[in-house]
Order: sequence, then structure tokens, then C-alpha cells
Amino acid sequence: MKVIVVDDDRIFRILIKDILIENGYETIEAENGKIGYEKIKNEKPDIAILDVSMPEMNGIELLNKIREDDEVFNLPVLMLTVRDTVEDQIIGFEYGADDYLAKPFDSDILIARIKALERKIKK
Repeated sequence: MKVIVVDDDRIFRILIKDILIENGYETIEAENGKIGYEKIKNEKPDIAILDVSMPEMNGIELLNKIREDDEVFNLPVLMLTVRDTVEDQIIGFEYGADDYLAKPFDSDILIARIKALERKIKK
């Protein structure tokens, strides 16, 4: 199972990547939404983890682009953010996020949510 992590914070990308690799996932990294979209199109990940606040193209813009693209619109997306207000979550879900997780997070919770998305794919 291949997961793309799109986050402008390099340390955070490495942290998530290490957690995913430890749990048997292949990972792809991107430092902003623009690069993330290109990698999603080219490398066809199974799940995407998107930070909400990023330069170039933020996570909501990237999510919107994914949902409008016939080739990748079914990609399960977990939004990750420090902005954990109800309004932020509602916006994410309105644009088609499958799940939402606030930073900082527990690594076991992250993996549980990735596995939940994985089960949706397999149905």
C-alpha cells in the first residue's frame, strides 16, 4: 500500500514517513500541493495525507483538484492540520476529505485511520 504525504514541514513529513514505513507502508513525499498533485498523477498512491496549510497550493485546493480529476477522484484523503476547529473540519469534509486528524497526533491513531481508509479501498 502506497501513501503520499504532502506537507511543507520537512520534519513532520519525515515523522509521518517513519511511522508509515514502520507499519509496512511505502511512502511518497511532497513539500507542497503543486508537487503533491504531480506525484499523485504520476505515482498513483493508494492513500493521501494532506496538510491543510501549505505554500503554492494548500491542502484544501489540492483536495479540490483531486476530486475534480476523473483519474484520481476516488483517492482516499486524510487531512492533517494544526487548525482543528469545527469550521475547518467541515470545510475539509465539504471538499471531499475522507478523514481529518489534528496535529499533534498519536501515531497509533494515525495508523488506525490509515487502516480504516485501506478497508474502504478493499470493499
